[in-house]
Amino acid sequence: MEAGVRAAGGASPDPGHGVVRRASGDVLVEARGLGKFFGSKLVLRGVDCQARAGEALLVVGGNGAGKTTLLKILAGLSRATAGEVVTRVAPERCAYLGHATFQYPRLSASANLLFWGRMYGLSPSAADIQAVLARVGLSRVGGEPAGTFSRGMAQRLNLARVFLIAPSLVFLDEPGTGLDPASQGLLRAEIENLKSGGAAVVWVSHHLSSDLPFAEQVLHLKDAGAAYFGPASGFDAEGLSC
Repeated sequence: MEAGVRAAGGASPDPGHGVVRRASGDVLVEARGLGKFFGSKLVLRGVDCQARAGEALLVVGGNGAGKTTLLKILAGLSRATAGEVVTRVAPERCAYLGHATFQYPRLSASANLLFWGRMYGLSPSAADIQAVLARVGLSRVGGEPAGTFSRGMAQRLNLARVFLIAPSLVFLDEPGTGLDPASQGLLRAEIENLKSGGAAVVWVSHHLSSDLPFAEQVLHLKDAGAAYFGPASGFDAEGLSC
């Protein structure tokens, strides 16, 4: 069942609570004429975009272009001043990775994952947790307090949280921050895995030249609006600094 439309950026999910297998190309989240003011400052104006199952939408633009603001509105974490969002994914099938890690520093990596899984109504086994830790290269430190981790390790633990819930709609805000080149390669491989599983990925990136080959669509934000929205193959990145 398709979601309803909620004005001012609120996301209205479909009512089902089970896993819904989406056909490749199905629109899972759509923005229609989104606008956003912070006080008197215009941040977004008339932005339209879509993210489809099995594809990545790469959101690019200079500093202050409104990329994070747009991502939060699409994810239902912030309200738009104008426009609307339609989402066809239940909340428990969505995952958001932002700049903050939201980790409990005194809990081990494994305990953090167990907590997050239960917050999503899951009961992950020790084998489940070990499997996602292995995917992000943290299997040897699963018992160590998260507060002792470097920024890169904390970011990989955040990625493990995303993988644990097997989401259908994923929002990634500069997920490569703090990752070394090898870890960034792992990140891109896992984004490909998410897409292969039918997920839609909305991905804010500051590594355009490296990340563009892994995206199907690009949204370029500039001067509070969409300077480009369309196939990644048709996007001219020359001169874009992001």
